[in-house]
Amino acid sequence: MGEYRAVFDAEVVFANGGGLRTDGFRLDVPGPEITDDELAALLVRHLGLLMVGEVRISNRTVVEEPHKGGRGVEAPLGGGRRLVELSHEITAGLVTLPGWPGPRITDWLTRETSRDRYAPGVEFHVGRIDMIANTGTYVDTPSHRFADGPDLAGVPLDRLSDLPGLVVRVPAGVRAVDRLLLAPYEVAGRAVLLHTGWDRHFGTDRYAAEDAPYLTGGGASWLVEAGAALVGIDSINIDDMTPAAAGERPAHSALLAAGIPIVEHLTGLDALPPTGFRFTAAPPRVAGMGTFPVRAFATVDA
Repeated sequence: MGEYRAVFDAEVVFANGGGLRTDGFRLDVPGPEITDDELAALLVRHLGLLMVGEVRISNRTVVEEPHKGGRGVEAPLGGGRRLVELSHEITAGLVTLPGWPGPRITDWLTRETSRDRYAPGVEFHVGRIDMIANTGTYVDTPSHRFADGPDLAGVPLDRLSDLPGLVVRVPAGVRAVDRLLLAPYEVAGRAVLLHTGWDRHFGTDRYAAEDAPYLTGGGASWLVEAGAALVGIDSINIDDMTPAAAGERPAHSALLAAGIPIVEHLTGLDALPPTGFRFTAAPPRVAGMGTFPVRAFATVDA
């Protein structure tokens, strides 16, 4: 089943006086058969308008294209479900952050040597991995930024597992994700995943380029105030890493101070609907560490 968006002009008249006009507005709709009255109601819902007396719709067309998210149109429900992989594969020597060491994957017990330990025909393999915690797709907990913050073992599972998810589609060419881009979304209690498309550069020099997208300090503060449960991004860092940022990390600071976990280096967010899925990114329960790789995935109603 396809997804549809309406393209239209609208004139909104408020019951207490005044009005506003939109030209070429694009809005998620449940299907091509939507009426003008239904579209008007969706517009009012999407913009959160109060005291609306009348909405006049004109120049309307409905096009088949993926939903971008917003109030009023949820992902369709149905029987069954599918799992969507959202984490990068960790391989020997993987470069996640330029200049940071990649993992070294070796054997601790080979199948051949194990045969001397067990009964005839019985063999096992035990691998060993030496890596820094910031490898692949990983979660940051408050102790990553603050010495007295909860670590991997201290963050409750309900902040990392089976969270209702929301995807924010970041327009191409936009670097700074600020509060105005986030304001249309209802984020309370949700895992808010910023889909920038930057994951296509993962593993290349381009991934660390100065035009990599990030979340601004103002955007992070808005997410804290709005009650987001977790924030993820498919870029190299949730903060601006350019020299102009002078080492400041306002997004990390605001989110982690509020106890909101951060998942960086996500991938595959284009396969998710705007809403209607559950998100999980749980690390091992390691005491004394603030960040660690996760197997991030979404459960999507099919």
